[in-house]
Amino acid sequence: MNKKELIKAIQEKQEGKVLNLSEIESMVDALIHTISEELSQKEKVVFAGFGSFSTVERKPKTGINPRTGKSIKIPAKTVPVFKAGKELKELVNK
Repeated sequence: MNKKELIKAIQEKQEGKVLNLSEIESMVDALIHTISEELSQKEKVVFAGFGSFSTVERKPKTGINPRTGKSIKIPAKTVPVFKAGKELKELVNK
């Protein structure tokens, strides 16, 4: 499912068609932007039952360039992670 399909699915699930597609798209964009902003500040975003978004610090390490076989240094970095909540895990495993 891509963003357009998500917006359409949200519209179809509304009772009474309260919001139009452009309003739903604005809300989805705001949600994505807000989660991204929080993660950029190393904050955690939790949706009870669904899961949580957070960041993890990866340590620097040495890797191997597959083309040349030479060792390369991979710098430390922060990466976003998602951990599924209990209810989501149960739903997926039905």
